[in-house]
Amino acid sequence: HLRLETAQGKLLGAIPCYLKSHSQGEYVFDHGWSDAFERAGGRYYPKLQCAVPFTPVTGPRLLVDKGEDSRAVKAGLAAGLKAVTDKLGVSSAHVTFAQLRDVEALEAAGFLHRTDQQFHFFNEGYSTYDDFLATLASRKRKAMKKERREALAHGISIDWLTGKDLTERVWDDFFAFYMDTGSRKWGRPYLSREFFSMIGERMADDILLVMARRNGRYIAGAINFIGSDALYGRNWGCIEDHPFLHFEVCYHQAIDFAIDRKLKVVEAGAQGEHKLARGYRPVTTHSAHYIAHPGLRNAVADYLRRERREVERMAGYLEEHTPFRKDLADD
Repeated sequence: HLRLETAQGKLLGAIPCYLKSHSQGEYVFDHGWSDAFERAGGRYYPKLQCAVPFTPVTGPRLLVDKGEDSRAVKAGLAAGLKAVTDKLGVSSAHVTFAQLRDVEALEAAGFLHRTDQQFHFFNEGYSTYDDFLATLASRKRKAMKKERREALAHGISIDWLTGKDLTERVWDDFFAFYMDTGSRKWGRPYLSREFFSMIGERMADDILLVMARRNGRYIAGAINFIGSDALYGRNWGCIEDHPFLHFEVCYHQAIDFAIDRKLKVVEAGAQGEHKLARGYRPVTTHSAHYIAHPGLRNAVADYLRRERREVERMAGYLEEHTPFRKDLADD
């Protein structure tokens, strides 16, 4: 990690930073950049990554001590991150899922701005799930109800597990789901069985497992993390395939839980335009990237200019096609 200090050793700010030899677990995808650079004879890895590991959630990345000049400290941190990148001789530094004010400080230091899209549910003070349904267009509301009924056909029921409910047996079940789906979807799951025991031991009250049960055993589940005012959806897995069960476990149940616990937002993880039809709205995310090699930097800068325009265009298009009633949008 990087620290910015005075000459007397007083801490002014810091950046959580990791030296990585791959791009797994980041959710801001730079595989195309690495492939192109290495085909041209460059060496992309190792690289520096400023992020919360495995977590596609926006938050502060340039950390400033209380009472300090935020603008000056962030400028110093941005310059320091560039200097460390160059001193180490690594290809690049990546600050992902950053707050926009951090990205602005990094841009001023020569970092490249990247945007992407997530989909979040916003709890507009709903007392019940029916209150939320009432904000949807009639056709979308009927489709949502039908989808939820069909997801729970074939004798499927749903459990919310948190705190003391998160036993080692439950983690065994969920890990089997994670490994099965991860092996089919990603090719190489990277979270170990011990990881789930560790988080269960250290932060069980901040975890929600949504588990689907059929014929006396769990067949699918999704892990969520409970924040002070948000629910963060993460991994999902299953050992039986049922129509719409993924949507029920990952998205509809998360909305149910947020309304029940009066949480303001559900952040359902990276990407996924299919979330739009389930009541999640498009949200722009931001990252900043320093590329040391001038040729690669110019190529990436050109790509990001075009990508930002497309992300902005798509956000407008998707917002026009949410399932919400148009008369409410006009109020």
